[in-house]
Amino acid sequence: MGWRQIEEIDAALAQGRIDQQGWHDAMANLLREPYLTAETPWQQSGKGGTAEDWEQSRKFVLDPVDRDGTLLDVGCANGYLMECIPGWAAEKGLNIEPHGVDIVPEFVALARKRLPQWADRIHEGNALTWTPPQRYDFVRTGLEYVPADRRRDFVAKLLTIGDRLIVGPYTVDVGDEQTENDLADWGFTVAGHVRKPHPNPRGVRTLCWLDQS
Repeated sequence: MGWRQIEEIDAALAQGRIDQQGWHDAMANLLREPYLTAETPWQQSGKGGTAEDWEQSRKFVLDPVDRDGTLLDVGCANGYLMECIPGWAAEKGLNIEPHGVDIVPEFVALARKRLPQWADRIHEGNALTWTPPQRYDFVRTGLEYVPADRRRDFVAKLLTIGDRLIVGPYTVDVGDEQTENDLADWGFTVAGHVRKPHPNPRGVRTLCWLDQS
């Protein structure tokens, strides 16, 4: 997404020109066209490049997954991460049942069309307010899915519906631990994190996780 457009949306929320629903609507509008017109399933999930690039940047989302169970992908888009997870988990000798939720109706429809066998596991909703049909062993999300002033609430909510919350993957500068510091400042304990090389030597791919206390 264009960072200038995101800054404009954040500024509009801060100045009261839009409300929180308006923020979500504006962010969704940034994603609809590039996702829905993309040619590959990973581009429809927000990742350019090749299939190998997708795997290198996303496969380690399973590093914190240490047992069989269910995994909810918050912001599942077209469901491609859901689709990949069982095979990646099997390489670790694990059986993971993927589920998904997304706020954008068109993405949910696309995911259900692509994965009809899992249509009843793919939900439409804003995870801040959504009531899931069950609890999950693992929940994966990005903090950028909500406005900055709602991120603590977002984390707290997701920890009520899952035993382990995986935040990421995301890319930062080498040495940047702002997300972990923010989580600690909000009163959460980071149980672990993973760092992976990035093609840009100044960057690193990373994620962290929290366990329900």
